[in-house]
Amino acid sequence: MSDKKHFAKLQDLQAQVGQEIGTSDWMVVSQPQINAFADATGDHQWIHVDVARAAVETPFKSTIAHGFLTLSLLSTLLSGTVAVNGWRMAINYGLNRVRLVSPVPAGARIRARVTVSALTAAEGGWQAAWPIAVEREHG
Repeated sequence: MSDKKHFAKLQDLQAQVGQEIGTSDWMVVSQPQINAFADATGDHQWIHVDVARAAVETPFKSTIAHGFLTLSLLSTLLSGTVAVNGWRMAINYGLNRVRLVSPVPAGARIRARVTVSALTAAEGGWQAAWPIAVEREHG
């Protein structure tokens, strides 16, 4: 279970810049979740949705999650790791460097290791940079 870090105000988070904040709880990436993502995006490539074929024809012996599904889980993983009081809302500004170095087989558990590398004032608010490494259990 993660030890979610709570910050009373943004300035408290500023003191953590350059440090690891913590890790999220483990999250299972299930086949129904993969199928729902395929339906939402229209990406029904067999390596994601054809369980029988993937068991025979892939080196993973399983279907694998879409890379973009794994990326889309970052918001949930991050919010399970850190909370800052006083934020009205958060908007995803973008991704700087993304590498999908290892597949996530259906049924695998993943978690996020979260760092805050920058916190800067921006027009109308603040911009935070969150380097996040997604880890797969036993992988």
